[in-house]
Amino acid sequence: MLLRQRPGEKTAFQEIAPYDAAIDLQTDMVLVYGIDDTMEERIRSWTDEGYRVGLMTGTAWGEYQPYLTGQIDGKLHWDEAQTRANGTRLIHETDDVPYMVPTVSFSDFVAGRLKKAVDAGVEAFYMEEPEFWVEAGYSPAFQREWELFYNEAWMPPHQSPDAQYRASKLKAELYKQALERICSSLKSYAKHTYGRQIRFFVPTHSLINYCQWRIVSPESKLMDVSGIDGYIAQVWTGTSRVPNVYAGVRKERTFETAYLEYGVMQELVRGSDRRMWLLHDPIEDHPGRTWDDYRMNYKKTVVASLLHPHIDHYEVTPWPHRIYKGKYLSSDHNKKVPLPEDYGTTLLTVINALQHMPLGGTVSAPVGVQQEGPSQPRMGVLVADSCMYQRLDLTLDWDNIKEDERFASEMEHITWDAFFGLAMPLLKHGAPVRPVQLDNVRRIPHYLSPYDILLLSYEFMKPEYMDVHYALAQWVQAGGVLLYVGDGSDAYHGVREWWSEGQHSYANPAHHLFETIGVPLEAPPEGEALITNVGKGAFAYLHEHPAAFASSEAGADRLRETVLAALQSVHGADARWDRSHALIAHRGPYVAAAVLDEGVSAEPVRLEGPFVDLFDGRLAVRAHVVIQPGDQALLVDLNHAYAAMSERPVLVAAAGRVTELPAADSSGNEVACSMCRYSIRGPEGVRAMLRFAAAGAPGRVTVELDGKPYPHEWEWEAASSTFAVSFVHPAGGVRLTMEMAGA
Repeated sequence: MLLRQRPGEKTAFQEIAPYDAAIDLQTDMVLVYGIDDTMEERIRSWTDEGYRVGLMTGTAWGEYQPYLTGQIDGKLHWDEAQTRANGTRLIHETDDVPYMVPTVSFSDFVAGRLKKAVDAGVEAFYMEEPEFWVEAGYSPAFQREWELFYNEAWMPPHQSPDAQYRASKLKAELYKQALERICSSLKSYAKHTYGRQIRFFVPTHSLINYCQWRIVSPESKLMDVSGIDGYIAQVWTGTSRVPNVYAGVRKERTFETAYLEYGVMQELVRGSDRRMWLLHDPIEDHPGRTWDDYRMNYKKTVVASLLHPHIDHYEVTPWPHRIYKGKYLSSDHNKKVPLPEDYGTTLLTVINALQHMPLGGTVSAPVGVQQEGPSQPRMGVLVADSCMYQRLDLTLDWDNIKEDERFASEMEHITWDAFFGLAMPLLKHGAPVRPVQLDNVRRIPHYLSPYDILLLSYEFMKPEYMDVHYALAQWVQAGGVLLYVGDGSDAYHGVREWWSEGQHSYANPAHHLFETIGVPLEAPPEGEALITNVGKGAFAYLHEHPAAFASSEAGADRLRETVLAALQSVHGADARWDRSHALIAHRGPYVAAAVLDEGVSAEPVRLEGPFVDLFDGRLAVRAHVVIQPGDQALLVDLNHAYAAMSERPVLVAAAGRVTELPAADSSGNEVACSMCRYSIRGPEGVRAMLRFAAAGAPGRVTVELDGKPYPHEWEWEAASSTFAVSFVHPAGGVRLTMEMAGA
C-alpha cells in the first residue's frame, strides 16, 4: 500500500525566495513557490539547509506566458483566459497573467513544466487555488467545453438560473479534471523515471470564502480523485475578516468566520485518509494595515484553527520574507516600520507550539458550565459544493454592467446571509457548530454519526445526487435530528437536475427529501416549527428563508429555540443546550480559548493557571488569565510541566526550534544528568525566548556560537518555579548549556 502521509511533517511554509537566514523558520518543510528558471537553484538552497522541499505553484494562474503566446506549440491560447460577459479578462494582478480555463492542452503544459521539479528531487506538489470566477464563462474555450460536456449549445451564464448553475457546475468539473490529469501525469513520470512515489496536495480557500468572494472551485470533488493526497486550508485574516451579518449588524467577525472556515476544511477530510494542513498568516495581503491590526487578527485565526481537534498539521505562514524583511504601518499610522521585536518572538513561539500540537482534545466551556455530554449537543450546518453554483446576482445586466453596480452587488452578496443566518446564532451562544460537507455522505461511511442535530437548507445550495437523501433518512431513523429551513423561494430550484426531470419530478429538491424521510409536505404556521418524530430521531421544518435568522436578534433566538425544541422531541424535556460565550480547547498541555462578544454575556472569563502565555513575547507566567469578550488566548498549562519535572528542567515554550543534545564533556564523554545541552535555531535577528520549568534555579547558563560565548540573558522566577533564557537568533543557531544546581 502506498503511503499518503509522511509522519514527520507537521509544519511548513511557502516561499518564493532562496534560502535566507532571516527567514529560517525551522519548520519541517518549505514549499518552494513557482516554476521559473531559478526553481532548481532555489530548491537546492533549501535542501542544503536540511529542509524537506515541496513545490507550490498556481493552478488557475501563473507565469504561463509561453503557453499563452504560442511559444510551446505555435498556437496562441489567449482564448483560454477566463472572460466576463463584456469581453474583459479576469486577471491576477497584471494583464499578462489571466485566470485560465483549464483545457486539456493547458493541463498538459503545466504538467510538463512541473516535471522539472520532479527531476530536481521534489517529492510533494502543491497546486494552489483552482479558481473559476462566477462572473466568467464567456471565452471561446469555455464555450467549447460547454458543448463537449453538455452536448448542447452554450448559453450565456447570466441568461437564467439554469444557465448559471450549469456553468458553475462545469467550472468545478473542469478544474477537477485538470488536477486529476496533472496529478496522474506527475506521479506516473516520477514512478517510471525515478522509481519514486510523490505526493500531491491542493491548497484552496474554504468553501465559505469562495461563496463570499463568488468563485467556483472543485473542493469536495477532489475527494474523488484517488491521486490527490490532501489539501491546505488557505484561511487567514484576509478571508476571515470579510463582513457578515448577525442580529442585523453587518461587520467583521474574524474569529467566528475563521472558526467556520477551518471547520468546513476539517470536515472536508474527516473520516478519510486525506491530510489537511491549516494555514495561518501573521499579516495579510492588504499592505495598508498596522502591525497591531495584523497581530490582533493573527491571534483570532490561530485560536480558531486550534478549536478543530482532528487536524494537527499547519502551514505556519506564506511568504515569510514579507513578514521578517518587510515594513508595515506603526500603531500611529505615521510610518512603516519593521516587524516589532515582541511580535517576532510571539510568531516563533506559536510556530514551535504548532510543531508539538497533539491531535484530539475537547472543546469546552469555562469551569462551572457543563459543555460535554448530553447537555451539549453536537451541531452542524450542512453545506455542499453546489453552494458555489448560485452566487451570481441575476438581476444585473452583466453585458453592460458598470463598476459601481458590480461593487454594490459584491457588497450585497458577500455577506452570504443564508448560511451565516443558520451558523452564527449557534456559534455566538457557545455551540462548537461546524459546517458539514453534505457531498461526503456518499464517500465516507458513517460520516454523519458524530452529530446530534444538523441544519439544512436548499435555498442556498442543491443536492447534486438524490442518494444523499437516503443517507440523511437513515441517520434520522437512527436517532439524528434534522432541521430543514426553507420557504421554496430560491430561483435555482427550477434548474435542470435530477429532481426536476424525469417521470417523477419535483418542484423543489426538498420535496424529495420530505418524501424519503416520510414526513408530510405541509408548511407549519408562520414563525413556528413543525417537528415530527421519525424512527429514533426527528425531522423539524421551518418554512422561512434562512437569511431571516441573520436579520435580527429575535430571529436568531427563534432559530435557537427551534433547535432546542427539536432536540427535546428526541431526548426528552431534560435535554438542554448549555449556553456559553466561550470556547476552550485542551490539547495536551495547550489551552486555546476564545470569548465571544455579542453572546450570552458581556463578562470576561477567568481561567485558573498557572499558565505560560504564548501570545506574550516574554512568555510571561500568569497565575490566572482573564479573557475579555472578543479576545483570545493561547496558553501552556504549567501543571503538565510540573508533573514531568525531575532533576532535569522541562522546556515549556520556545521561540525557535530546540533540539536536546546528549550531555558530554570536551572529550565527548557523557557527564551527569544535571548537565543539559540544546541546539537552538531560528531566523537571524529575531529574539529567542525560552521558558523552562525546574525544581530549582540552574547553577550556570551559557550560550555559544561556534564555540564562543554569545550574548544572552536568563532569569529565575521562584514563584512559578520557572526560568527564561533570551538572546537574538544568529545565523546557523547556537548551543545552550545549563548546569543545574548541585552539578
